[in-house]
Amino acid sequence: MKKYLFPIITSLILGSVLSYFIINQYEDLDSLAVSSNAETLYYIQRGAYSDKDNMENNMKEFEYYIYNVEDNLYHTYIGISQSEENALKIQNYYKSLGYDTEIKEKITDNKDFINILRQYDELLSGTSDNESIKIICNQVLSRYEELVNGKD
Repeated sequence: MKKYLFPIITSLILGSVLSYFIINQYEDLDSLAVSSNAETLYYIQRGAYSDKDNMENNMKEFEYYIYNVEDNLYHTYIGISQSEENALKIQNYYKSLGYDTEIKEKITDNKDFINILRQYDELLSGTSDNESIKIICNQVLSRYEELVNGKD
């Protein structure tokens, strides 16, 4: 038993010392930002559909909407905001029209879109008129298509 005790204790001490130095190397590194322009935005999701035809049929009543394919589902969005209060305002607007929605947080790094969205958010903050909310949502989605998805 004594002949195994020394190698075991030596291995434990050596492992502890080496792990201490390795961990300290990572503490000294500066963390890297993925994008300095990235911001969290609030997307108002209308639904998630298994195929594109089903999505298009269910979204016919909306003048503007965007969609992303995530996990083999078509997720549709009918509003975007930088502020959680405005996202709730948009959600309440659609709720008053009888639509169930969900607010999703997503990170976006398109600087041009974020700047335009900031301006629309200021307008949205200052209104409670349903027609104005609808117009602002449509404009934001239109600009999203143009600036982020590259569609004209």
